[in-house]
Amino acid sequence: MEERIKNLEDKIGAINERNRKVEADKAWETSYFRVVLIACIIYIIAVKMLYFLGSNNYYLNALVPSIGYIISVQSLPFIKKWWIKKNIK
Repeated sequence: MEERIKNLEDKIGAINERNRKVEADKAWETSYFRVVLIACIIYIIAVKMLYFLGSNNYYLNALVPSIGYIISVQSLPFIKKWWIKKNIK
């Protein structure tokens, strides 16, 4: 009986640990820090590419993909809710 209780406690502990990891991953996926970090990386890469391609105003032009990324990420929760409402019954 005690072994069975110990086994159940271990399983509950494993489930709680998994839940903490899932919650941390979800927090990272939805964090503004992640969005800004990725937008900055996109901006830096776009500046370098546009510079080497000889584009005029490459600092300004590189804002386009970065802003596009931010807008798309911010609109996804609304689109997701709409899609779930429409497709999951």
